[in-house]
Amino acid sequence: MVYSGDIGHGKVWMEIMFNHYLQVMKRRALTGFAAILTSTLMFTGCNSSDSLDNPRQGTITIAADESFQPVVSALTKAYEGIYPDAHFNVLYRPEQEAVLALLQDSARLAIVTRELTTKEKDYIREQEGAHRVQHIAVDGIALITSKTNTDSLITMAELEQIFNGTITDWSQLKGSNQTGKVTLVFDDANSSNLGFMLKQFNVEDVTKLRIFTAGNNEKVIDYVRKNPQTIGFIGVNWISDGDESITYELSKGIHVMGVSDKAEPASKADYYQPFQQDLIRRKYPLSRKLYIISREGFSGLGGGLMTYIARDVGGLIIQKMGLVPAVPYPREIEVRSEQNF
Repeated sequence: MVYSGDIGHGKVWMEIMFNHYLQVMKRRALTGFAAILTSTLMFTGCNSSDSLDNPRQGTITIAADESFQPVVSALTKAYEGIYPDAHFNVLYRPEQEAVLALLQDSARLAIVTRELTTKEKDYIREQEGAHRVQHIAVDGIALITSKTNTDSLITMAELEQIFNGTITDWSQLKGSNQTGKVTLVFDDANSSNLGFMLKQFNVEDVTKLRIFTAGNNEKVIDYVRKNPQTIGFIGVNWISDGDESITYELSKGIHVMGVSDKAEPASKADYYQPFQQDLIRRKYPLSRKLYIISREGFSGLGGGLMTYIARDVGGLIIQKMGLVPAVPYPREIEVRSEQNF
């Protein structure tokens, strides 16, 4: 579906749903002591130290932004490999829906690109619930185009003009061999990818933009591959694990665009891509942080996963998937001095 102005409603979707949820909960609170008691028991069962799960066993639900499915899947499967009695039910959702699942207490953890708002924190406190935030990685939004498009370089200034509606046709971009309207392809109207780009350029009115939502990151790649007049926006972990055959298949037929924060780049050396080298050096302009937010009020399976990522080999998995771990895994190097006698 191509949006001209309707996509703007996605920006307020979370606020509407959150307010609706608050109203529902308030109405339920008026039904009497039985409803309150039931709600309390449900909350206690989920968060008390008597819960059946612990860092080595149990089953919990995680809500994660679909943009990070490859890295989240790799982390949870690795943890389950270490502890066979530990199981994660992962709900891959647009970011706004993942946060809502956390607020509703239907997910123990949320893996997203933002921290909770003051209003969201206050709501959890009103429930007498706990919450903890852990920065786990640095990610880059990858801009992709079809390989039939010879223009694989773009500046932040050009992107800003695209998002404010000044540039609408490929013929307005330097080096382009295309003509026709520029279409921006995202996974979902409530995804972190779209939200990040709109915030990056302070976009409030999207009526001048051609935005297509494909459904998920994999479908974004497929759509861009077949449509050279498009620019796709995906999480880089979808195309950065060189050991996985799916990465090779997904990367076929697309360019990962180089992005420069200089208005007039002197050479290709002024353009950077969302891969580890440029993320580590903080050269890529469209980088962002990835967080785990926990509602776990005791030492449970969620805390075990968070510790695994922060202090164990989880950082190596994040690195393998093309992101930069917030806490680098320590490497011990033994240096020997050999003398010839």
